[in-house]
Amino acid sequence: MSSGSPLSGNRVDILGVSVSTGTIRDAVATVEHWIGQRTRRYICITGAHGIMESRSDPQFRNILNSADMVTPDGQPLVWFSRLLRNTPTERLYGPDLMRAVTAVSGPRGYRHFYYGGAPGVAEQLQQAMLRQHPTLEVVGTHCPPFRELTPEEDDAVVARINAARPDIVWVGLSTPKQELWMARHRERIEAPVMVGVGAAFDFLAGTKRQAPKWMQKTGLEWLFRLLSEPRRLGRRYAYIVPGFALLALNELIARAVPPGLSHIGRRSPGT
Repeated sequence: MSSGSPLSGNRVDILGVSVSTGTIRDAVATVEHWIGQRTRRYICITGAHGIMESRSDPQFRNILNSADMVTPDGQPLVWFSRLLRNTPTERLYGPDLMRAVTAVSGPRGYRHFYYGGAPGVAEQLQQAMLRQHPTLEVVGTHCPPFRELTPEEDDAVVARINAARPDIVWVGLSTPKQELWMARHRERIEAPVMVGVGAAFDFLAGTKRQAPKWMQKTGLEWLFRLLSEPRRLGRRYAYIVPGFALLALNELIARAVPPGLSHIGRRSPGT
């Protein structure tokens, strides 16, 4: 992130991914700062799933580390950030960030574009947001096909978004597809801010239920989503939850050992 933005430099390394620390107020102020600068930025919202994906995919890890902000989506990342760096850190969840930015957009005239979601979801999202914020400017929606776009189709999408002149493009695709799309299009999309929010389109449009607040705050949202979509998410969470927990524990233990004492417990050569 460039100097001068409210979250500039506030990052912590979580298993190889540089994750931003701070509050949702900081994040909204940063988005507004970037809109004022009119430079091209993208924000990744990642949880344990994204961290684990980055462990086996160097390209995806580079995309996350090249993002202008990587917010912690999930209490495990928040807890881990607080343990590694004693700073105020909040969960910067996609739906919450989208709500917060949307709330300030009407009075300030920020223009929004919704890219992604299943057929019809972006339009439902637009209607839901306008019911809550009648002065909000939603200048376009687009649901791409699940397959890879042809170069001609991609050019048409870029032209459509740029013609609408949005300040913020919300990208509601799955991880890592949405992050890859933003990284590939940063130099082509003229909007100053792109944000990958994944399932936030469904949650805010009302097509899927969010976990209760108590499950979100206690780090059990993954369980709610698993029970809601066992076939789609079963294999994912079977390795994400124990894998992240084990790696995080090992990292905390390694950082707790004072420099120069890592040899304790090892046998000396020749003994």
